[in-house]
Amino acid sequence: MKMSMFFKIILLALAFLLLLIVVRYFICIDRANTRLNSYTKMTSSINTSFGKMTYIDKGSGEAVLICHGICGGYDQAYDALKNRLDDYRIIAPSRFGYIGSDMPQNATVKDQAKAYKELLDKLEIDKVYVLATSAGGTPAIRFALDYPERTKGLILYCSSMPYSVKPDTNEEYVGPPKQVCNNFTMWLISPLFEPLMGMDRSTINEILPINEKRDGIVFDSKVVNTDMNKNFDQYNVENLKVPTIVFNAKDDKMAVYSRTKSSVERFPNCTFISFESGGHLMTGNENKINSELDKFIDKYK
Repeated sequence: MKMSMFFKIILLALAFLLLLIVVRYFICIDRANTRLNSYTKMTSSINTSFGKMTYIDKGSGEAVLICHGICGGYDQAYDALKNRLDDYRIIAPSRFGYIGSDMPQNATVKDQAKAYKELLDKLEIDKVYVLATSAGGTPAIRFALDYPERTKGLILYCSSMPYSVKPDTNEEYVGPPKQVCNNFTMWLISPLFEPLMGMDRSTINEILPINEKRDGIVFDSKVVNTDMNKNFDQYNVENLKVPTIVFNAKDDKMAVYSRTKSSVERFPNCTFISFESGGHLMTGNENKINSELDKFIDKYK
């Protein structure tokens, strides 16, 4: 009898714990959707050769095209410079497969760069600074290589970088496993963000909802994040015709400092700004970043 009561208590405790998990999950999703809706109100869309592209166009001053990272979208792109609307015109599109933008069949990074060009054509913007965060580095570098006449300068925030020498093996998939590319699983594993990626678990609030971004995440993992490896010879950054500034923190677990430092040497006109700490989001270095960004843009505008 006592044993039966014990198991009932255990089952009730487990049921309560499960209910608590579900409630916390739905609260988080609701907040994420509310947050995203606040950005959606600012968006516009165009039709490109590759389908629909949704973007935010806000601010005044020198135009900056922002290439967001993995698990992002126009919201993440906008956030990169949202506090600088009085200084810069922010062009913040969702990349292929992310919220509001179509996922073309058999798309390439060159296609993404061309889609950016079509957006600038539509907005009647002749030249821009191109700013990339994280996985957005690959399409940003591709754009600068393919369209130097449309690029005033390249700005890389803890972004993916080309290898210093050609790798011996090809990468096939670099990113979250497909099995975790859904709202619940990503939320459930968010406590692992700190040990695995050096980012606070609260970052989940900025990347949810994931379900609507799954196609973009898989495309990044299969194509974007492997492109500078598989097509090393096509990323001849030594021939870049535009100036570059690179920001990186020494404790970044995603854009590893040693690779960034060796890669920077390949860029012909490059300023390298490093931080002792701050992780992948360069937390705590905002004033220095803004100062160096302003100097770079003022110099080459």
